Amino acid sequence: MGASVVSVSAGSPSPNTGGTDGAGTAPRIAIGGGASERDDFAARGGINLSGPGLIEPTGGALIGKVEFGPPDPTRSTGGEFASVGLGSGANDVEGPFIDDGTLVKPIAVDTSVPDGSDLVATYRVKSGDTLVGIASKFGVSMMSLWWANDLKNKDDLHIGQRLDIPPVTGLIVTITADDTLESLADEYNVNGEDILVTNGLDDPNLVVGQVLVVPGAKGEPIPTPKPTPKPKPRATSRPSSGGGSSRPPSTYSGGDMLWPVSGGGNYISQYFHSGHYGLDIAADYGSTVRSAAGGTVIFAGWKSNGGGYQVWVAHGSGLYTTYNHMSGVSVGHGQHVGRGQQVGRVGQSGWATGPHLHFEVWRGPIWNGGTRVNPLAYL
Repeated sequence: MGASVVSVSAGSPSPNTGGTDGAGTAPRIAIGGGASERDDFAARGGINLSGPGLIEPTGGALIGKVEFGPPDPTRSTGGEFASVGLGSGANDVEGPFIDDGTLVKPIAVDTSVPDGSDLVATYRVKSGDTLVGIASKFGVSMMSLWWANDLKNKDDLHIGQRLDIPPVTGLIVTITADDTLESLADEYNVNGEDILVTNGLDDPNLVVGQVLVVPGAKGEPIPTPKPTPKPKPRATSRPSSGGGSSRPPSTYSGGDMLWPVSGGGNYISQYFHSGHYGLDIAADYGSTVRSAAGGTVIFAGWKSNGGGYQVWVAHGSGLYTTYNHMSGVSVGHGQHVGRGQQVGRVGQSGWATGPHLHFEVWRGPIWNGGTRVNPLAYL
């Protein structure tokens, strides 16, 4: 028969195989037997359970004894899962078990995803706070706060408002299904390794819903409102002093000029010096810009000279002032303006890294033979 089996199977392909090769050496629970048999069985790794009121064996093949405790109505006696107890004391083994006797134990799985959300601080707006001041307090750019809190207008700040503060200048992003570390680095023109280091991550594989701080990233700029065109004034024989078209004054009336930005919280962020021929006055976006002296508007609008939205005013005696980087203008060409009259609002149009007014004083025609002088000599 052995030869027949060999001859039949030799020409057939060998299937996937598996099995066992012996009884093994795991300990067993034995029932019955005397003291010497129990001691010998325990020495070989068996489990010996004995005590009063035990069930005696009916044969000699098993050694040891098993105690069965009283039934517990709180335990399940059937179904796929059941609780089993050996004895009636504290050594009972609680289930659940499956049909083959395997004890099922619950396992707690850590499903948390490491990210940068713990790095984001919170701040409650207090009386007198501005975005620029809060950003300076935390050492980040004002725009980082703008992006982190999805602000629409800086005037929206109110006492008690909760602001998210990123740990560094940059963006806070939530990962989507299309995001990878490489795509984030490319989109924001940053180094992917810097993203991992900033957020304390080891795994470059990103997870949907993960919150990351992207250092050095930039979002959308603050939208520049387009100035509302003013209606052309009616032609009159004598223009009124409050508006309309008029010629520049021939002489300057004299006196100190008025500080060109109204409201508190503004300050000089850059002084007049070689290479920077004006005065930078940092202020909240939208703050009122006013004419430093009475005169006539000789230009109002956008120029591609880096100053963005700007207004030029002629004051007479060859003296002029310009107001640059505004978010919009509120006067028109040829209009007479009085000392302190609004000409626009603070912005960051043109070549500007933040909201401020670049204020210039000219002796002689602007960009036509004139020279810029230190405005502090006139304020």
